[in-house]
Amino acid sequence: MRKLESSVSQSVWQFITENKGGMARLLRLPAKVKARLFQQWGLAIFLAGFLLGRALIIGEIAPFVIPFIAVVYHLRRDKLFLASLSTLLGAASHELASPFKLLVTILFFIGLQKLLERWHKGAISYTPIAVFMAVLLVNLGFAYVKYWTGYTALMAAVEALLSLVLTLIFVQSVPLMTNRKRKAPLRNEELVCLVILLASLMTGTVGWMVIDISLEHVLSRYAILVFALAAGGAIGATVGVVTGIILSLANVEAMLEMSLLAFSGLLGGLLKEGKKIGVATGLLIGTLLMGLYLGETGLWSTFYESVVAIMLFFLTPKKVFMTISQYIPGTPEHAALEQEYMKRLRDVTAKKVEQFAELFQQLAKSFSHKPTEQDEERRRHVDLLLSQVTEHTCQVCFKKEQCWQGKFQDTYQLMGQVVDHMENHGELSGALRKEWNQYCMKAQKVMQLIGAELEKTKILLKYKQLCQESRRLVADQLSGVSRVMTNFAREIKREAENHQVQEQVVLDALEELGLSIRYVDIISLDEGNVEIELSLPLAYGREECEKIVAPLLSDLVGEPIMVDKEESVFATGGYSKVRLVSAKRFKVSIGVASAAKGGGLLSGDSFNTMAIGPAKYAVAIADGMGNGERAHQESRETLNLLQYILQSGIEETVAIKSINAILSLRSPEEVFSTLDLAVIDLHTAQTKFIKIGSTPSFIKRGDQCLSVAAHNLPIGILQDIDVDVVSEQLKAGDLLVMMTDGLFDAPRHIENKERWMRRLIAEIETNDPQEVADLLLEKVIRFSQGKILDDMTVVVAKVERHIPEWSTISLTHIPKLRSTKGELLAST
Repeated sequence: MRKLESSVSQSVWQFITENKGGMARLLRLPAKVKARLFQQWGLAIFLAGFLLGRALIIGEIAPFVIPFIAVVYHLRRDKLFLASLSTLLGAASHELASPFKLLVTILFFIGLQKLLERWHKGAISYTPIAVFMAVLLVNLGFAYVKYWTGYTALMAAVEALLSLVLTLIFVQSVPLMTNRKRKAPLRNEELVCLVILLASLMTGTVGWMVIDISLEHVLSRYAILVFALAAGGAIGATVGVVTGIILSLANVEAMLEMSLLAFSGLLGGLLKEGKKIGVATGLLIGTLLMGLYLGETGLWSTFYESVVAIMLFFLTPKKVFMTISQYIPGTPEHAALEQEYMKRLRDVTAKKVEQFAELFQQLAKSFSHKPTEQDEERRRHVDLLLSQVTEHTCQVCFKKEQCWQGKFQDTYQLMGQVVDHMENHGELSGALRKEWNQYCMKAQKVMQLIGAELEKTKILLKYKQLCQESRRLVADQLSGVSRVMTNFAREIKREAENHQVQEQVVLDALEELGLSIRYVDIISLDEGNVEIELSLPLAYGREECEKIVAPLLSDLVGEPIMVDKEESVFATGGYSKVRLVSAKRFKVSIGVASAAKGGGLLSGDSFNTMAIGPAKYAVAIADGMGNGERAHQESRETLNLLQYILQSGIEETVAIKSINAILSLRSPEEVFSTLDLAVIDLHTAQTKFIKIGSTPSFIKRGDQCLSVAAHNLPIGILQDIDVDVVSEQLKAGDLLVMMTDGLFDAPRHIENKERWMRRLIAEIETNDPQEVADLLLEKVIRFSQGKILDDMTVVVAKVERHIPEWSTISLTHIPKLRSTKGELLAST
C-alpha cells in the first residue's frame, strides 16, 4: 500500500514538474494572443460548452446546456454555432447523456426564440420563459414516445425549472467570462452566480481521473485556494459551500466534499496573511480533519488531491490573485484600485478647473485692456465733430477752397479753439467770437451745429465711460472667479495627497492610549490648516476627543488642534465622526445692541458675523437708506450678498464692487446703503477695514481708544467706486467697536463727534463685549435726552488669544508628523 502511495505521489509530482514550463509559457502569452484565443476565436465558449454538455445531475437531467445556449444567443450570437457544437460534443463524450435530445431541444429553443422576436418579445427578459417551455415540451415529448410515467413527467418539470433558474444565473455570470474589460466591482449576486457557473463547469469533469486522482476534486480545491487568498475567509467559505452543493448534486457520494471545501475555504481565508503558504496550510488541515472519516485509503487519496491542487496554486502567478481581488469589494486591492480611480478623477477635475480658471483670467484680461490715451481720444473726437459740422456748412460754401486749402492750418486751429471754448463755457463770447465772426461767412450756423454736436459727443462720452466702468467691473469679477477656481483646483490636488504613513502613526498612538479607532483620514497637514477626520465608538461619551485626541494630535503635529465638528453616524452603540482642525491663535466674541428710530420694532440697520475660509472672521454692518421695512430689506440683502460672495472665496474689494454694481443697476430709483466691514485674521489678528459711506470704527485697548476711518461714497450711488482698505494690527484683549451713523451722529450739537466718541468708549470700564455695546447705546440715548432720531446699531468684537483647555499629551517613542520647518517626518 505504501509503495502504491509513493508511486502515485511521485507520478503526480512528475506530471506537475513536466508541465510547469508549458503552463508558464501559456501564462506568458502576449495579451493580444490571449484575446484572440478567448475572445475572437471563442475558446472560452467552446470549453465552457463542452464541460456543460457533459454536466449531469443525479445521472439523468442536464439543465445546464439550454441556459448556456440562450445566453450565448443574446450576448454572442456570432458564436452560437460554436457553442451548440461544443455542447453536443460534450454530451456525446458522456455515456449517460443524450446528444440527439439535446440537439432537438436547442433547435426547438431557437425556433421558439425566433417566434418571440416576430411578436416583438425577443428581449432577454423573456428568455427564461422560452428556455422553460423548450426544455419542458421536448422532455415531455421524448417521455411520451419512449416510456411515460409520472416520474418521467416530474423529472421533466424539475429539469425545466432548473433550466429557468440557471438561465437567470448565467445571464449575470457568462458575461463575466466573455467581456474583455470590466471596471465595476462584482456585486454579491454576481459573485455567487460566477461561483455557480464555475461549479457547473467542474461538474462536467465528474468521472475524469488522472492516476487515481479526481480532477473535479482538484479543480474545486484549487478554486477554494484562489478565492480564499484573493478575497478572504467569508468568500472562501461561500465558494466552498456553493461548489460543494453543485458537485454533490452531480455525485451524491461527494456530500462530504462540501464540508471539506467550506471548512478549507474558511480556514484558508483566515490564514491569508501567511500568503500562499498560509492558505495552503488551511486546506491541508481541512483535508486531514475530513480524511479521518474516510479511513486510511480515503485519507491518502484526498490528501494527494489536495497536494495537486496546492501545486497548481503555487504555480499560479501573483497577478491572477491581484486581478481577482480588484473586483471583490472589501479587499485591499479593490480599495487601492478605488483610490487610484479617485486620484485620477481628482486630477482630471483639477485640470479642468485650472483650464476654466485660465479661461476666466484671459477673459478678464480682454475686458481690462488699456484705453487709448486721453489726448489721442480728444483729438479723434474733435476731428469727428469738425467733419460732421463742415459737411453741412463748409461743403456748400463758396469760400471752401480758400479756407480749407489756402488756410487749412489757420482754419483748423481756429475751429478747434471754438470747439474748446464752447465745450467749456457753453457759448462763444469775447474776442474769440469777434474773430470767428470776421473769419467765417456762416459763423452763427457753424456755432449752432457745434453746440448740437457737442451735446451728442457728451452723451457718447458718458456712454463710453459707463462701458469702461462696466468692463473694469466685469474684469475684476472674472479675475476674482479665476482666483477662486485656482484655489479650488489647489484644494483638489491637496486632497489627493497620500498620508497613509502619517495616518498609521496617528492610529497607533491613539490605540496605545486605549481608544478603539475605526479609521483616521488626514486631509491636510499644512501649517495652520491641519484637517483630520476620524471615527470612534459612541459608547465612550466622555469627551475623549477634547481631552485625549486633540491634545495628542497637538503634540504630533506641533500646533494646537481643536475639535471642529462631531456627529453621530449610527444609532446608539455605533460610531461618531469627528473633524479636528488647527486651533486658531485668536478667537472673537461678539456683543450687539440696537434701537430703531423712535423706539420702533424694525430697524433699517443690519449686522452679520461670518467665518470666511479656515482662518478669517468678518464683522459687517449695513445701514439702508431711510428707515423702516424697506431700509431693513436693503441692508439685509446687502449683507446676504456680501456673505455669499465672501464665502465663495472672492476678495473683499471685488465683493464690495460687485455688490455696488448690483445695487446701482438693479433699480432706476435711488437705492443705496452704507457698509462697514472688518475682516480679522484669526492667526495673526491683522484686521482689514473696508468702509463704504460708514462712520469711523474704534479700537479700545486698555484706557486708550483709537479710531479707524476711510472716505468712500455709499454703495449703490455710482456704478464704479474706489474701495480704500485700511489695515490695523489688533492685539489680544482689544475691543473693536463698529457703529452706524444713527449712533455716531446722535449728539448733533457736538462739533468733534469722533473725539467725543473716543472719550465715551475709553470711559467704559468693563471688557465684556455685550456689556460695552449695551452701555454705549444707553449713554448715547441718555445724552440725547432719550430721543432716538435715527436707527442705532453698535457691534463690539473682542479679540482674545485662544488657550487650549487641555495640555498636550506627549508619547516620546511615537514619531512626530511634522518638524518645526513644516516638513513631514513620518513619511521618511
